[in-house]
Amino acid sequence: MPLPSFAQDLGHGIYLIDTGFQRPDFDAAYLMLHGGRAAFVDTGTNHAVPRLLATLEALGLPRDAVDYVIPTHVHLDHAGGAGLLMRSLPSAKLLVHPRGARHMIDPTALYQGALAVYGAEEMQRSYGELVPVPADRVLTSHDNMALDLAGRPLALIDTPGHARHHHAVWDSLSRGWFTGDTFGLSYRELDTDGRPWILPATTPVQFEPEALRASIARLLAADPACVYLTHYGRLGDVATLAHDLLAVLDEVVALGLSLRMSPDRHQGLEAGLSSLYLASLRRAGSRLAEAEIAGLLGLDIELNAKGMGIWLDRLPAPHKG
Repeated sequence: MPLPSFAQDLGHGIYLIDTGFQRPDFDAAYLMLHGGRAAFVDTGTNHAVPRLLATLEALGLPRDAVDYVIPTHVHLDHAGGAGLLMRSLPSAKLLVHPRGARHMIDPTALYQGALAVYGAEEMQRSYGELVPVPADRVLTSHDNMALDLAGRPLALIDTPGHARHHHAVWDSLSRGWFTGDTFGLSYRELDTDGRPWILPATTPVQFEPEALRASIARLLAADPACVYLTHYGRLGDVATLAHDLLAVLDEVVALGLSLRMSPDRHQGLEAGLSSLYLASLRRAGSRLAEAEIAGLLGLDIELNAKGMGIWLDRLPAPHKG
């Protein structure tokens, strides 16, 4: 059976599935096949579950061939569909960061936290009701954890900075990291002459720039051939991407600190991020119209500004004297 239009064969038994969240080419889940067994890395939202199951069917795998569902972290665009998906996968275990496990078993607090950020209408439109995962089907990861998928070695490391409940998955066969949001966001509409542009994800509520820098350094230490971003897709030339990502991160941090005590801080952060991203894209050679860039990055600008505000509020009080 041919692959659905929303799925893409990346080689090495890895398939990208566009979850359909927000817009095309925005949010990915990945399916890994090896030796007749399978694992999903990230799931998208509840609305993505039919796409994940359809891809599995197109590849001729029964649902009980899936051994693991591995959210990189429990933000809803990565793990919102995990509970519903697990209902269709009788042999699967959910492998989640220990800080996120309780939110998968009882997603009430997770839902309420997202509700506070997005509002009731957006929650229903984009996410739906969260489905709990039975505790006996949940495994927790640990730093430098080794995992075996039918003889295919995988490894997980703790990668805070975007979220404290974040781990990344290393696939030694493709020499690639499944990075969730730790290695930033890179949308194909913003590529210039085939070169990707990348920005850090500073969304609520656990953005921590120093931890993020350390996590990126750990990812680079493996000398990866590629990264598999949830937002969006597989990218190579990882060292160059990391250089670009850290450069934008430095600018983002400087912007936040400059506006820390501003009475109109959120508006200033949104305007500053918009200008910062636009300038970075222009330096990268982007010829897209400013209005098109604003449309593509509007949601990220709003959420990244909110996350930066929470980070700034957690900083120690400025020294007086």
